[in-house]
Amino acid sequence: MTNKTTAAAPARVAAPPASAPGSRGMNGPLTLLFALAGGAAVGNLYWAQPLLNTIAGSLHISPGSAGLLVTLTQIGYAIGAFLVVPLGDRLNRSRLIPVIMLASALALAASAVAPGFTALLVTFALVGVTTVAGQLLIPLAGDLARDDQRGRVVGTVASGILIGILVSRAISGVVADAFGWRTIYWAAAALMVVLAAVLARVLPTMPSRTSTGYPALLASVITTVRRHQSVQVTLVLGAVAMMVFTLFWTALTFLLSAAPFDWSATQIGLISLVGLAGALVAQRAGRLHDRGWSVTATGAALLLALASVLLSATGAHSIVIVLIVVLLLNTAIQAVNVLNQTRLMSIDPQSRSRLNTAFVTCNFIGGTIGSVLAAALWQTGGWVLVMGGAAVLFVLALIVWAVARRTLSVA
Repeated sequence: MTNKTTAAAPARVAAPPASAPGSRGMNGPLTLLFALAGGAAVGNLYWAQPLLNTIAGSLHISPGSAGLLVTLTQIGYAIGAFLVVPLGDRLNRSRLIPVIMLASALALAASAVAPGFTALLVTFALVGVTTVAGQLLIPLAGDLARDDQRGRVVGTVASGILIGILVSRAISGVVADAFGWRTIYWAAAALMVVLAAVLARVLPTMPSRTSTGYPALLASVITTVRRHQSVQVTLVLGAVAMMVFTLFWTALTFLLSAAPFDWSATQIGLISLVGLAGALVAQRAGRLHDRGWSVTATGAALLLALASVLLSATGAHSIVIVLIVVLLLNTAIQAVNVLNQTRLMSIDPQSRSRLNTAFVTCNFIGGTIGSVLAAALWQTGGWVLVMGGAAVLFVLALIVWAVARRTLSVA
């Protein structure tokens, strides 16, 4: 690891084609389209989470076996993020992104007609691999945005992705109860086809960032991270935030499924709608980066997250406290996420897709650890111990932030 960190560079490429709007920046409609497409793409990972009991009953398998569907989807997503997203620095994204979305539509349609559990495992894994369009759109948004608007633009697109996660959890149970669980996958496939067609028409052609061969391109993800200490710190903070995000939502399902709440999957899914308000508030965090307050705002967001989980530890039997914490914690974690991604997009413009690959991969690792911790801590000490573990993680993140403030400030 080296202490040398490259200062932010303008997000322009040499001799952009006349059709590329990078010099004019991202307008409002295009930014919203990116947010919608990214949210719809990543939301495909989460349709099944509230439906596991329903799918288990339909396929005559145990709920524990149905849980493998979510696991394989997440593994597929990690593989797709590592193998596909770096291609955004090498290939024409105006073609790559629509093709990936059409591939996702095929995987979703295959899931809708899967005759049995084994086939569904395969199709869900393919859904994960092909659900990376959102992570290609974020670096592209960073390329197209002007320097003075990059935080706002990346913040909007990143918030769209979180909103997609929350909305998919909220509505999948409702749709499945009304029309069956396969309907949601048909609808998602149709949406991917529509978005692929729209993006194929509006995405500008951007020159490739590198002509590096594919194996070397993948290897350069690691070398790019090693070259910038600010990237390493940002990845740690992002992984911790995602760890707690997954830990909280996993444990919240345990909490609300048990007495005194005894909520159904549909009711638990609708809790996600409260998190939408937090995502919309945190979307504006990117503007703080544009104003030079990225590092300070990251620390403030981590403090808010710590306060949220401490409050949550007192509310194991109060739905009011739970709802307040859902709002505050989602606001804080999304603000950290937006600021982290915006900072990464400013560190090395030539490697934005590869930096985003590292960011997504580290977040996946953090999320996986969070889900494991949630189950272990819940079985040992219930809600209070889970929130205590979350508090410890945020304290550690704040220590890292405090020690590395100067390193982050030059990103």
